[in-house]
Amino acid sequence: MTRDLADWASYPRIGLGTDLHRLVQGRPCVLGGVVFADCPVGPDGHSDGDAVLHAITDALLGAAGLDDLGTLFPDDAATNLGRASQDFVLEARRQVAERGLRLVSLDVVIHCDRPKIAPRRVALRSKIAELCGLPHDRVNIKGKTYEATRDAATEVVSVTAVALLIALRSGA
Repeated sequence: MTRDLADWASYPRIGLGTDLHRLVQGRPCVLGGVVFADCPVGPDGHSDGDAVLHAITDALLGAAGLDDLGTLFPDDAATNLGRASQDFVLEARRQVAERGLRLVSLDVVIHCDRPKIAPRRVALRSKIAELCGLPHDRVNIKGKTYEATRDAATEVVSVTAVALLIALRSGA
């Protein structure tokens, strides 16, 4: 049985975002908009390299059926050199709202051996909740390590984010 397109507006939309960055010496470690000042390595990237916010941005855009992060903010554009990834999240939220949709829940998994996520998990949840316009209990952050399964010569941070959107108006 095929449903009329208007019926689909009442169903939630889910988006999955992933990102991966090498961690290198000499780069500030910014994840989820939080600075890990005590970490000697940071994500390498054209922007600030915040893999957490990149994955969240892609999850938002994907759930809304919009273009991805790399299409909207190309990594070869001078305007994005060193750019704060918070800008990407805010623009994704604007485009989501323009489509009559609202973010209602966000779940994020951060894989890295350093920095350790657990000691800053509350700060990460608070910063991301604020940035995404969500109550604290609608954002979950989980930190995982690679359990010595990766080549120690190449450190990375890998992030997966899932966003749940609902329609604020019919036809969205």
